[in-house]
Amino acid sequence: MRISVKISLALGCGLAVTACGQRADLEPLAGAALPQAPYGTTAAPDAAQLLDLETLAAPERSVELRRRSEERQDDPFDLPPE
Repeated sequence: MRISVKISLALGCGLAVTACGQRADLEPLAGAALPQAPYGTTAAPDAAQLLDLETLAAPERSVELRRRSEERQDDPFDLPPE
């Protein structure tokens, strides 16, 4: 294959993938309802509240692991195949 064909194929696939995004807010299916209110609360959460992640589900990184290039240490478990 020529390079121009490969490039146009890659761009076409990239555009097809990006066109699959969400276009509207999420809503329950017809005839279905949102989950019941959790025990001890009076109001049931709406769809946006159900989609929010808790802090423990997606914690933020507080420390940068690598600040500069470093030599890798020897890994005793990195063995060649037998």
